Amino acid sequence: MVQFLRDGGLIVYPTDTIYGLGCDIFNTKAVEKICRHKNIDVRKANLSFICYDLSHISEYAKVDNDTFKLMKKNLPGPFTFILNGNNNLPKLFRNKKTVGIRIPDNNIIRELVKGLGNPILSTSVRDDEDEIQEYFTDPELIHERYENIADVVINGGYGSLDPSTIVDCTGDEPVIIRQGKGELIW
Repeated sequence: MVQFLRDGGLIVYPTDTIYGLGCDIFNTKAVEKICRHKNIDVRKANLSFICYDLSHISEYAKVDNDTFKLMKKNLPGPFTFILNGNNNLPKLFRNKKTVGIRIPDNNIIRELVKGLGNPILSTSVRDDEDEIQEYFTDPELIHERYENIADVVINGGYGSLDPSTIVDCTGDEPVIIRQGKGELIW
């Protein structure tokens, strides 16, 4: 699976919140394919990365001591932390000053990231315009819906409809900008 991702494969995978659509963050063509599917400009998109652990985060983002302590209390878990990016971000993302980072409480995706050695781009499979919510919780229905977009759909059981809680850590104090699954431990 790791070589498949390096070669530009797209996967749908389980997390501790919503199923995600992702690829290797360093494979430009795969990232562009996801952005075309989501109808977003890769230079302006607010996409997040799945990291394996806290040490992995510091390779791609600037993390001060207070933010590290906050993340240590809450990760792995259903949170996306918005952080200031650093120079190790892939070239496609260097014009952005911030990056969303996740470490889901799901061993399937975390082990894929660990094997790959770098983060996996993450965007939810959820479509806010669709009325049929089972498409986003049932892996078999997700496969039917995404088989023409993703090369692989990993069945990790039924997913959640609740997105991650997004915490902006780029200012003086962390701010919850979207309350989702999980209560932040301060």
